[in-house]
Amino acid sequence: MISAGLAPRQGLSPVKTACCRHDREHKAPLRTVARSAFTLVELLVMIAIIGSLVSLLLPAVQAAREAARRLSCQSNLRQLGIAITNFETANKYFPPSSWAVSAASDPWSGQARLLPYVEGDTLFQKVDFSKPYSDQANKDLFPPNGVPQHFPLSYGLCTGIFKVYDPATKTDGGTAFAPFAKLGASVFSDGLSNTLAISEIKAFNPRSQDIANLSDPPPSSPAAAAALVNPAKFAQTGHTEWCCGRTLQTGFTTAFPPNTVVPYQHTDGITYDVDICGSREGLSTTTATYATVTSRSYHAGIVSSAFMDGSVRVTANSIDGSLWKSLSTRAGSENPSGSY
Repeated sequence: MISAGLAPRQGLSPVKTACCRHDREHKAPLRTVARSAFTLVELLVMIAIIGSLVSLLLPAVQAAREAARRLSCQSNLRQLGIAITNFETANKYFPPSSWAVSAASDPWSGQARLLPYVEGDTLFQKVDFSKPYSDQANKDLFPPNGVPQHFPLSYGLCTGIFKVYDPATKTDGGTAFAPFAKLGASVFSDGLSNTLAISEIKAFNPRSQDIANLSDPPPSSPAAAAALVNPAKFAQTGHTEWCCGRTLQTGFTTAFPPNTVVPYQHTDGITYDVDICGSREGLSTTTATYATVTSRSYHAGIVSSAFMDGSVRVTANSIDGSLWKSLSTRAGSENPSGSY
């Protein structure tokens, strides 16, 4: 007997209701569990892919950087070439490679005289050119922490093939720049466009100076030049003094083609790529200056140079040595033909 008001709804029963709930719980969809990391195999594959991409891209990146560095050097040389041209226009002669205030003194460099033409007029006005650059009055102008200091160079003036200057005869090396001489454009019978003006050099290059009895002809080979080194006069201070009008510091010669290695083994057992020089400009009134100071760069296989007309060109290490010498003379009557 069923009590009134308590009859269950049709089709449902407590047992059936419980079963339906149980079925729904068991039939609910399963959730997917996400992975939190690569497998070892996937990681190794990714590393291999990245390594391959880097190996493909790195040479292109390095080439782009080298091209940028090369263009930067050429831009600097172009500005210096323009400065030399402007100097000649204003003064009717090109700057001497050495400016001396007495027969035997520390001469100023041609680069120092170019300061007003390379936005360095403020510095130029401070210098007392009536005194040597080593004079205390000039040293006191720019003392960092009370100690005078020079700055290194990256570009040098062409001062000779091997002979640079003979003070006894007042003759020079026959190239674009000469010590104590105001050369006008008219003496460049080879043509300004065929005469080397400035080329790349390396700062802090090993050098040996004040070597006795140097004279023409130039050393027959780099090894012959290295054999002339005086170990007592050896140091790694070439091209470190921008204001010094001596070839070891602010110039180069064309005895050897660009980037020629002159291998000298010093007493410390290390082999250095060395420059050599006899009596330096301004030290003697009788002894001539001879030097092999090679144009060098950090660019593989080449150096960049400015010519006396302001043009900038690239020269390969493989240039014929005779052609390199011909390009450096101002009145050698050569016909500088060939690839360079």
